[in-house]
Amino acid sequence: MTNYDYIILGAGASGLMLAYRMSQDTFFDDKSVLIIDWIQDKGNDRTWCFWEEGDGEWDHLLTKTWSNIYFGSDHYSKTIAISPYRYKMIRSSGFYEFLWKSIHAKPNFTFLVRSVSSFKETNNGVEVIAQERENEFGPVINKFTYKGKKLFTSLNTFEDFNFQKKYPVIKQHFLGWFVNTKKDAFDDSAATFMDFSVPQKGSTRFMYVLPMDKRTALFEYTLFSEKLLKRSDYEDAISRYLENKGVYDFEIIENEIGSIPMTAFKFHELNSEHILNIGTAGGWTKASTGYTFKSTTRKTKELVDFLKKENDLSKFHKKSKFWFYDLIFLDVLANHNDEGAALFSSMFKKAKIKTIFRFLDEESSLLEDFKIIRSVPPKRFIQAFLKRLF
Repeated sequence: MTNYDYIILGAGASGLMLAYRMSQDTFFDDKSVLIIDWIQDKGNDRTWCFWEEGDGEWDHLLTKTWSNIYFGSDHYSKTIAISPYRYKMIRSSGFYEFLWKSIHAKPNFTFLVRSVSSFKETNNGVEVIAQERENEFGPVINKFTYKGKKLFTSLNTFEDFNFQKKYPVIKQHFLGWFVNTKKDAFDDSAATFMDFSVPQKGSTRFMYVLPMDKRTALFEYTLFSEKLLKRSDYEDAISRYLENKGVYDFEIIENEIGSIPMTAFKFHELNSEHILNIGTAGGWTKASTGYTFKSTTRKTKELVDFLKKENDLSKFHKKSKFWFYDLIFLDVLANHNDEGAALFSSMFKKAKIKTIFRFLDEESSLLEDFKIIRSVPPKRFIQAFLKRLF
């Protein structure tokens, strides 16, 4: 079969979550769905965290939750109780497995191990060219053409936002070690949200720590900047941080590395009647923080409802005041990256945590927005605002 109702390119979080929601909705039982990716079993390639009030959809898959977070810097340090929220952690392996179980149970869903070479919109749908290889970068064995009515792609479109100057592009890049100690070494009652006590070196740098128990924790060295570092630079920073915490005898049991684009680039303008960009490629990543998982949970629900009522995918996007807030924040961070620690410290010191979370979740009222705006140093934001205005 080469003709499908829906084609999903990429079996990561956004693509699989969308396919899962379709598999759970009887509306799609008579629709054919094709998923294409080079790898099906991606394992623990991602660690996702998000804050949430009460019980949630993915609670049965959680690795760990925290009722407290720690924020640290030279300007302000505090362990903060986040009730009624909890900070929740999911490892990708169990998450993928759960989604695939539901998807595979539906005979109208097909998964193919292919590398996508191109896709395009046609008069009445889409066309995808995919390749079969011995390995991801090996010689092409066969080429295939697949046609569909609608296409959802999470394949990154780096050239679209990296080669434009209108909107800043900052990378949130990180390397993490999952470490294990023989003796109790960690306080697992609080997750370290941001610890700016590491040397800033002219850019926004912090340590992110997720203690899963008293002997196991993820230490992630994270930067907001334009350029990546050498791998050894990340690893040296984590080693020094562990030493400063008195942790010397440990084993690295897993590594995690990544780079998330933070930009207010209008990804939705790349959408069309038959093609919708999803996940990070669709602008679903919160531009000012790099958080994606909770947004993807919400967006995939909205998309399934949309597909049951509408036919033009270019109409899926909705305008929001938060896009402009993110744009101004990124303008400040791009032009004054060395002031990131002071900016975040001021916000966490002056605003209530519930207000911050509601603002970052894009659920805040105008009054709450004003409280956040008042909590940050005004000079840089006024300059950025006036520059965008005029």
